[in-house]
Amino acid sequence: MKPDVLLVMPDQMRGDCVGACGHPVLRTPTLDALAARGVLFRRAYATVPSCIPARFALLTGRSPQSSGVVGFKARPITEPTLPAVLAAAGYSTALVGRYMHQVPADEPYGYQRRVLGSTYVAGDDYDRALRAAAPDSGGIRALVERTGLTFNHWQAAPWPLDDALHPTEWIVRNARATLDDTPADRPLFLTVSFYAPHPPLFPPRALFERYLAADLPEPAMGDWVDVAALSPDGDRSGHRIRLEGERLRRAQAGYFGLIDQIDTAIGPLIGAFIARSEAAGREWVVVFTSDHGESLGDHGYFRKCEPYEGSANIPMIVAGSAGLGFAEGSRCDRPVALEDLLPTLLGLAGLAVPADVDGVDLAPALRGAPAELRPWLHFEHADCYSRAQAFQALTDGRFKYVWRPVDGSEQLFDLVADPREERDLARGDEHVDDLARWRAVLVERLRGRPEGFVAADHLVAGRRYPPLFPQPAGR
Repeated sequence: MKPDVLLVMPDQMRGDCVGACGHPVLRTPTLDALAARGVLFRRAYATVPSCIPARFALLTGRSPQSSGVVGFKARPITEPTLPAVLAAAGYSTALVGRYMHQVPADEPYGYQRRVLGSTYVAGDDYDRALRAAAPDSGGIRALVERTGLTFNHWQAAPWPLDDALHPTEWIVRNARATLDDTPADRPLFLTVSFYAPHPPLFPPRALFERYLAADLPEPAMGDWVDVAALSPDGDRSGHRIRLEGERLRRAQAGYFGLIDQIDTAIGPLIGAFIARSEAAGREWVVVFTSDHGESLGDHGYFRKCEPYEGSANIPMIVAGSAGLGFAEGSRCDRPVALEDLLPTLLGLAGLAVPADVDGVDLAPALRGAPAELRPWLHFEHADCYSRAQAFQALTDGRFKYVWRPVDGSEQLFDLVADPREERDLARGDEHVDDLARWRAVLVERLRGRPEGFVAADHLVAGRRYPPLFPQPAGR
């Protein structure tokens, strides 16, 4: 019997923001309990760490190297999507909350039912519900502006209305209603998609004040960062900033408060989902992940689109019913990615994986078998906030190699000895051989790319790096 699947997906949530990962302040008892029932993938990454390409990879199982979606720009999906394949196999498929940020926006891409609440979108289901419940709010966009917040920056304040009207609470209520309304005679694939903890940073007041009063951690700051060049007011894009003092504390309190709120809200939802599956005599799978992370001041960055852990590393927890044989409470430190969820979930459902999928089936790791999965993971981002931001990167879960196409500069980090990436090993002579080895891997990976990143067995800087390939490249 095909398992029910619940995919819970916040937006812009860092991979280290889970208690089970050792976060020094953040409370996530629901996620900790989920990890205890399943597998925590600590080295999970968005292979293009911004929302459009990350969600494209999730839906299609294709890497940016083969799909051509390498930056913050959408193209219509022509590949079979995860929900579409499941729907064709008899699943009821539903999306509640933030839409998948693809084009056209009204294309469901396999979701038979959509209850849309993207927080920043005027006129969607949530915005209409907010206007009806709080006519004086003017809708979500007017409310955010009046509160002094934005949809991309570090300003933070408590949610100004009744907590029941908060988008996170609305999404969970509608997800629960969808569970209750969907007949149990067919397997269910339910995606619960939050905009939080993406800005606006406006958690309930009690949570905002809890974290404001906490002993909050300092952002990571590498020995490779020109701190003097950073402005405490940020640059025009909101990408570079020396986030410190009260502004830092408020941003952290807003961000952590939104995650705390999600963790509390999804506990009963997960319980109801499991109970529904068990009552139907069906196996179940719960996946918790995000599209990308949030720099939150690390190394003088805010937002995403960077190769560093705060931006590219994401949470990924997969738990399942006993009959699926998962290794409960285990942890995998091999690099995995959003592309891996499509072949993994289709495999658990006993379904064939579409051709041209790049993701790896994580079932062996879920069941505790020693498995390499892949020798290394390639991730990248085309020009986004600036040309200098673009990157190519590789990691094997231990080391991370970064190459900047704009100027050919390199970085190397030991993620085990230096998880905050504060010591750039490329700055000295000790790791010349390591750099050469990783450089050679990247040369082979990028050979034949339309940007012309490789010539005569060398990486070539200064090439134009648009967010979409004109044609998909060979893998």
